[in-house]
Amino acid sequence: MRLQWSHSVIRVRDLELMVAFYRDILGFQVADRGLLGPEGPEVVFMSGSSTDHHQIAFAKARGEEDASSLEHMAFRVDSIADVRTMFERVTKDDRVQGAAPITHGNAISVYFSDPEKNGIEIFCDSPFSVQQPQIRGWDPGSSDAEILAAVESGFREEPGFMPMDEYRAQKAQEFGENDA
Repeated sequence: MRLQWSHSVIRVRDLELMVAFYRDILGFQVADRGLLGPEGPEVVFMSGSSTDHHQIAFAKARGEEDASSLEHMAFRVDSIADVRTMFERVTKDDRVQGAAPITHGNAISVYFSDPEKNGIEIFCDSPFSVQQPQIRGWDPGSSDAEILAAVESGFREEPGFMPMDEYRAQKAQEFGENDA
């Protein structure tokens, strides 16, 4: 299994200041924003490329007392089988805390924490895009086909649901990546 760096989620104090900085200085665009669950916090997803839904996300969830701003680090793998293998590995290791199989509709993931409580996400892309944030569980005991079918049926009625290729083509247009 090969891990590829994907994105970071950072807890922030001033969400709009951080969004404006990354937009104005680094050229990122807002991909999605919304509440993470019914009680929040608000999260903003940003990207500078059509190939990634987000390369950085900010969650308005950092108080003055919080020493760290890191929510989690994310690593992309090639397949659901790789995510399942990681889920099995981390649930058998007593150094790992809180392993949870999560899908966002656009990804199938396992979240867990390292021994110092730093968040880690291992995920593979799904063939679908859906407006974010979204959080649901998935069954690691299911086959790849069953997991994808459950993701599709579970998110099909959500705003922005479409094939990932269509989403990426739209974003490539927005980023001017098709201009020659």
